[in-house]
Amino acid sequence: MEHETYCDAATPEPPRPATDAAPGGPFADCVLCGEPSEYPADAPGSPLCPRCAWQQAQRGACSG
Repeated sequence: MEHETYCDAATPEPPRPATDAAPGGPFADCVLCGEPSEYPADAPGSPLCPRCAWQQAQRGACSG
């Protein structure tokens, strides 16, 4: 009997955010892939682009 897991299922790409999420300034680069995030460049912390944030959430959901 084969065992299927939720993590092995194909999941669709997340929706792209609006480009005006951080009005009035440049966007911070994602710390994982370098793509523009939805956060302003002067935001504190380690910004992730929507795709990397979604992938990180999927990894966390599948880890148990």
